[in-house]
Amino acid sequence: MINVKTIDDLAQRLSAMVPPGASAAREELVDNFRAALRSGLSRLDLVSRDEFDIQRAVLLRTREKIDLLERMVADLEGRLDDMDATASDDAKR
Repeated sequence: MINVKTIDDLAQRLSAMVPPGASAAREELVDNFRAALRSGLSRLDLVSRDEFDIQRAVLLRTREKIDLLERMVADLEGRLDDMDATASDDAKR
């Protein structure tokens, strides 16, 4: 998640872009920017970096298992084809 310091930094940067004539309302703008950023970010479906890394690791392990299973199925299909070919040759004799 985005921490409060990051939101505060963004609000400060946005308020620094306000024209000099409106500097009297700067603190109010900072508060409004901060509230708008928090509101917008809270609606996003964000995960922490740790959660992301854990899910990535799970997906990589799952991919490895799928690859292994695909190789096993291909091997078994090859064996079955060989058995069918042998049975077919035996039946012809």
